[in-house]
Amino acid sequence: MDQLCKECKIKIFGRVDKKFCSDQCRTTWNNRLNSDSTKFMRNINNILRKNRRILAGLNPSGKTKVTKTKLLDEGFKFSYFTNEYITKSKNVYRFCYDQGYIALDKNLYTLVVRQEYVE
Repeated sequence: MDQLCKECKIKIFGRVDKKFCSDQCRTTWNNRLNSDSTKFMRNINNILRKNRRILAGLNPSGKTKVTKTKLLDEGFKFSYFTNEYITKSKNVYRFCYDQGYIALDKNLYTLVVRQEYVE
């Protein structure tokens, strides 16, 4: 039985276990398979990555304080974060991947980098 390329459907020559006719077809197939499936998901992931870049850029030392205005001016979107960590004293840290923040009051935030023990 003739083997057909999974991407372009042309006949494959060579080894019997080949799935693609070329590196280009293999790359195209895998890029499509591994890409975000919808525009909505891509947009959310872009917002999360941007939030992380903003936090990391404003927090080069690993812990600092910034105003809410500064975060908003940079384009930070408070509604988007990857997870929360609640301390024993009920303080809530929100994280965008490894970069986190906690509100000290309505206008001031402490930025932190996720520590290994925070899960």
